[in-house]
Amino acid sequence: MTPTTLNELFFEATTRHAAQSHALSRRGPDGQWHRIDHATLRTRVQHVHAALREAGLAAGDRVAILSENRPEWAITDYACLAARCADVPVYPTLPAKQIEYILQDAGAKAIFVSNATQLAKVLEIRAELPELRLVVLFEAGDLPEGVTGFASFEAMGAAAAAKYPDWEREARTVMPDDLATLIYTSGTTGHPKGVMLTHGNITSNVVASLQVLDLRAGDSCLSFLPLSHIFERMVGHYTMLFAGASINYATAFDTVVKEMGEVRPTVMASVPRLYEKIYAAVTEKALNAGGAKRAIFEWARATSDKRLDYVLNGRAVPPGIRVASALADRLVFRKLRGIMGGNLRFCVSGGAPLNPDICRFFIGAGLPCLEGYGLTETSPVITVNRMASIKPGTVGHPIPGVEVRIAEDGEILCRGPNVMRGYWHQPEATAAVLDADGWFHTGDIGLIDADGCLRITDRKKDIIVTAGGKNIAPQPIEAMLKTNKFFTNAVMIGDKRRFPAMLLVPNFDALRHWAKVKGLPDLPPEELAAHPDAIDKLEREARKELRDLAQFETPKKFLVIPRDFTIDRGELTPKLSVRRRNVEENYRAQIEAMYADE
Repeated sequence: MTPTTLNELFFEATTRHAAQSHALSRRGPDGQWHRIDHATLRTRVQHVHAALREAGLAAGDRVAILSENRPEWAITDYACLAARCADVPVYPTLPAKQIEYILQDAGAKAIFVSNATQLAKVLEIRAELPELRLVVLFEAGDLPEGVTGFASFEAMGAAAAAKYPDWEREARTVMPDDLATLIYTSGTTGHPKGVMLTHGNITSNVVASLQVLDLRAGDSCLSFLPLSHIFERMVGHYTMLFAGASINYATAFDTVVKEMGEVRPTVMASVPRLYEKIYAAVTEKALNAGGAKRAIFEWARATSDKRLDYVLNGRAVPPGIRVASALADRLVFRKLRGIMGGNLRFCVSGGAPLNPDICRFFIGAGLPCLEGYGLTETSPVITVNRMASIKPGTVGHPIPGVEVRIAEDGEILCRGPNVMRGYWHQPEATAAVLDADGWFHTGDIGLIDADGCLRITDRKKDIIVTAGGKNIAPQPIEAMLKTNKFFTNAVMIGDKRRFPAMLLVPNFDALRHWAKVKGLPDLPPEELAAHPDAIDKLEREARKELRDLAQFETPKKFLVIPRDFTIDRGELTPKLSVRRRNVEENYRAQIEAMYADE
């Protein structure tokens, strides 16, 4: 059976994989991974569904989930869908006032929160949310008045489940065009918009993605991207469950590498940030080692590149390079695969552009990295690379059933069953991106190459137009710096100005190591970033990476930022995309001084 709704997907998956002992797992306070099998998952969803009905939630009501990734998130989601409610995932990193806006705009009648920290945010704003009548806390602990514990809520549902014997039949009455979820886009400016995704939108994306991604029963993944984000929810939640892969919830982003060694996943989905961090850590360690270790690493990487040139172009690898590659793998790349658990068959990257050199590095290390492309509004996958035809620097071909074309101004347009119904209560905003022929205007600029692969060149609104009328796409230029161990982040500026400039965020571990070798004093980040020798070093490293740019694209000046961008200061979205306008605003005084000095 091919499902057409998320409810059909859930019942089909839990029936088909009932014999498997591992659907979900999470590390407990005892340090052990505790598993939930498919039959138990189905029963617990039934009980929470009954509890929702007992609490008065009806079809069409909105139910918010404010939580880090955990089994209760999945159970609540499937129970809401079975009750024909629309759930509203909320990023746990958001402050109370932003959560208030989302809950008010969505008209949420219930909210499930993970812990005391998240509960405190809800209690702070509860007086402003007259429609919110149910608050459920996942973790055990003291319960303020008006808050229900998840364990007792689930127990109430278990006691009442017999009142709803036809729960599965009723859940299956959901139609593909029915609203499944409201996902609020983090956005780079202004208030977020509620993206209306239907059962058919997301389910069609799951079915199409499984036609091109080799996911199998018995696979396992480590879920660490927020389930509030459509990429993790579609790939690491619905698709993994339907394929029969076990889902293991990471404790935190900082524990991902450690827990990879414990879970030993066979597949992984992530935004580029993780791959960039692993790449930077591995290369920095090797290069700082010096001597023979550094020489072996650089030889192995060069050998891998030679082999890839043959493999990616469909040519036979010469015997000499095959032998050298096998030695490079044994000396270097096998260790990298071991760091990531040792069992990975492939990785998927999405949510932001992945530097082609980093993509090549992972492929060369025996970790095929399939970069894809999509947006919240497209459920999300539009295109993805295939194992048989990986092409670094592109996001691959459209998935089955999805059309892509390039508009006259270079904007990428998408049409298919995955395209959202529209923005919640915002018909004008919907009309601005969805045209009469059903084409969704992505806001991204790109091209389709001779092989039919889509290549993203920039965000339409991010294009920098200098005072001299030159158009500059900043994202590819910023990506050039992320392969350099001295940089954690970079943002290009220069719109309507005489020349482009670059804001640089140093990798302070690498910079401190360099400073120690140079005999500089051990300084805190703010002072090290302001030290003339450090600034000179960073500028030389940046100019080295950007030496092949056209003159009009080359940053004329650099501003070193003493700390990385954060969500709290509004410089990053919850999915870690840079909010350029906010970054510029936060450093406006330094930027204006830099241009005034010219």
